[in-house]
Amino acid sequence: MKKLFFALIFSSIIFPVFGQKNIVKITNANNSWSLILNGNQFFVKGVVGDTYLEKVQSYGGNSIRMGSRKEGLDKAHKLGLNVLVNLPANAERYGFDYNDTSAVRKQTDKIKEIVTNTKDHPSVLMWSVGNELDFIPPNNPFNPKVWDAVNAAAVEIKKIDPDHPVMTVIGTSRMYKIADIVKRCPDLDLLGINSYGDIYTIGDTLAKYGWTKPYVIAEWGPDGYWEVKKTSWKAPYEQTGREKYDCYESKYLRAMSERNRRCLGSYVFYWSGFKQETTHTWFCMFDSTGLESPQVGLMHRMWTGMMKENEAPIVDSLNIDKYVRYQDIIIAPGSNHSSSVRASDADNDNLTYKWEVKPEANYASYAGQGEVAPKPVTGLVSGNSSAVNFKAPAETGAYRLFVYAFDNKGHFSTANLPFLVK
Repeated sequence: MKKLFFALIFSSIIFPVFGQKNIVKITNANNSWSLILNGNQFFVKGVVGDTYLEKVQSYGGNSIRMGSRKEGLDKAHKLGLNVLVNLPANAERYGFDYNDTSAVRKQTDKIKEIVTNTKDHPSVLMWSVGNELDFIPPNNPFNPKVWDAVNAAAVEIKKIDPDHPVMTVIGTSRMYKIADIVKRCPDLDLLGINSYGDIYTIGDTLAKYGWTKPYVIAEWGPDGYWEVKKTSWKAPYEQTGREKYDCYESKYLRAMSERNRRCLGSYVFYWSGFKQETTHTWFCMFDSTGLESPQVGLMHRMWTGMMKENEAPIVDSLNIDKYVRYQDIIIAPGSNHSSSVRASDADNDNLTYKWEVKPEANYASYAGQGEVAPKPVTGLVSGNSSAVNFKAPAETGAYRLFVYAFDNKGHFSTANLPFLVK
């Protein structure tokens, strides 16, 4: 294994005692917060996703954010992984009414039932009441009574199970809501935050609105499609392989490493093989066949301080004709064009390439839910090297040109460019 200079981020991985429930506490010494698991300090090195869990463990991770299904908890336990358990609190974006006291009571009763049946499972680390319960696309006003319901659930959870901390998870829209959470949710032990492009300011923002307890980054990854530059037809520019790699590294080291005295760890998104959200490549850290993106190897390095024996290639840039980055690419139906990709490989592996053209997806209003992955338009690209010729689709509309670089050692990297046929 190659030694790495990031000694400051290396720490030992603590595995729970098999067959025994976890006893988890949060401590504070001189405003330096710690998560204490079975008497030992524990820093969360986690993932969001329920696949490739063996790699979480072998690459230095120690936690998963997932639901309460026994099969999943058992698998995590078998691998020595701990679980941030998502509890099913509904959101107004799905039609739930937090003015309906009967519905809120039934929801709380369901949460109590799950906690009662799950609290002694040896993989349980913490509880999370809901996910982004305040968000109603496209960022419409929400009912602040949601926080009263969250706190009521936290009170009931602690009566049943005093041995695992309780949080709720929020997004970073309208962060002034933190002041309301401070007032209405005194029984939360910590806060979970889903954050992407604005992750560097989380600590300051929480302090600004009066949150003095610790937090975890419950979801993070590349810059979101709602945060990046867009074409004139509103297609967002996805980061290249290189941009994502640098982005993940910077975010981890600056926003959630063990030097942060209030952050108790994080859950990287998305540790799975397929998720269509604007594109099929935006968030996924693996491809649909299980090949690893550069971000997987990066997390191995962040979690352990060591490089993998073989690293993924990284796509540095992608061009169409003489267009430059962030310049609208508008071409005629059936017209001929050229494209080239630049990719690097730290191990000097021989790289192969795959190209495809896909129509732009019809975007979902929230988190890609219901979004359908467009099928490639066949017969347009000539060749499979780092430079190819391609023909524009005959039908007008918005498209993307995708390229994938493979090292044939279990890794890939990718990039794409949006273009308009007009």
